Amino acid sequence: MAAPVTEQSPPPTAAPAKPQVSLVLFTVLIMFGSQMILNPIIAPLSREVGLAEWQVGLMVSTAALTLVITSQFWGRKSLSWGRKPVLVTATIVGGVAMASFAGLAWLGITGVLSGVALFVLMVLTRGLLFGSAMSAVVPTSQAYIADVTPTESERVKGMAGVGAMQGIAMVVGSSVGGLLAGFGLMVPLALIPGVIVIGSIVLATRLRRETRHELIPNPPRIRPNDSRVWPFLVAGLGMFTALGFIQIVTGFLIQDRYAPQPETAALYTGVALLCAGVGTILSQTIIVRRFNWPPVRLLRTGTAVAVAGFILMIPDVSLILFIPAIFLVGLGLGMATPGYIAGPSLLMSKAEQGGMAGLISANNGLTFVIAPTLATALYEWWSPLPIFVSVVAMSSVVVFLWTHPRFRTMATSTPEPVKVTTSAS
Repeated sequence: MAAPVTEQSPPPTAAPAKPQVSLVLFTVLIMFGSQMILNPIIAPLSREVGLAEWQVGLMVSTAALTLVITSQFWGRKSLSWGRKPVLVTATIVGGVAMASFAGLAWLGITGVLSGVALFVLMVLTRGLLFGSAMSAVVPTSQAYIADVTPTESERVKGMAGVGAMQGIAMVVGSSVGGLLAGFGLMVPLALIPGVIVIGSIVLATRLRRETRHELIPNPPRIRPNDSRVWPFLVAGLGMFTALGFIQIVTGFLIQDRYAPQPETAALYTGVALLCAGVGTILSQTIIVRRFNWPPVRLLRTGTAVAVAGFILMIPDVSLILFIPAIFLVGLGLGMATPGYIAGPSLLMSKAEQGGMAGLISANNGLTFVIAPTLATALYEWWSPLPIFVSVVAMSSVVVFLWTHPRFRTMATSTPEPVKVTTSAS
């Protein structure tokens, strides 16, 4: 009699690796936090080393121009090379750039270097080199999140996570930069490279690299005039133009209105940026995540709130009014930005996500090519003028969002699940 045959079940297949969204968001936090540590001290630092307001604006514009030129390149390379190589490279380049910038600042404060030579070298390090590093982080992060979020609601929340990290970076970075400036402007500058180096080490040791079959060799390039995209680009251009005009002059406004001493100005600027960051965090961790609003509703509501904030910044009354005003700007843009980023990504295929994320990032950077230089020039002419420009730009976006057919259609349509294959990256 034959022995009974025992049926054997097939060996269990390995469960797909959990997406490492938290590590990708950590990169956003590290890079933007480093940038925000610098923001409260850039105005008083520029005056300490003898730079004019327009030179600071040009420095920021150079970084933005670099971002515009390279963002879609990095977004597509994140699909063909992999996220880990792109993000590790970005943090290494960013650390080198800010270490060099800190050294130049010390030479300027001590009088060893000044004039055109100092200005050009600061533009090359803070503008060109650090700008190229920043241009890789956001599109890579957004493309990754678009790849692992299967529904519209999850996509919006994921993109809000990127914005929330930027808000937290604004809160933490502005607070650290403003407080440490009380011990001298070089103290926060010396901290920035160390923060970025820590981020680079964490990414190099913890972030998994995609397998070869998960990569996309030739991701398509997304054109700005694509009918799925350009209405969102117009809205984003207006939003970030309004932000760019006021962001660069905030430190000068506070120093000229409320705090003539450099250390006090840096502290007050840090508090103001802290409040803007708190507004961003509240909107993206509470409003976006709990209310589950679709992209168009987030855009329409957020831009209207931001308009109110810009209007409140116009009167030269006291810091008590200025702080709630900039809080409203952060709250409004914190609502609008996830809708602006997630909206067009919902209309794209998986292979198009890198190019789409790069195009959005380049569009944001485009506003900072012209806005900082023009805003600082207008500020020297009449200090409230940049705020008036922000009010006009943001109000125009509100009208556009309510009148363009793309947004009217999306506002009334029923969202469908996004067909996405979750990668094991």
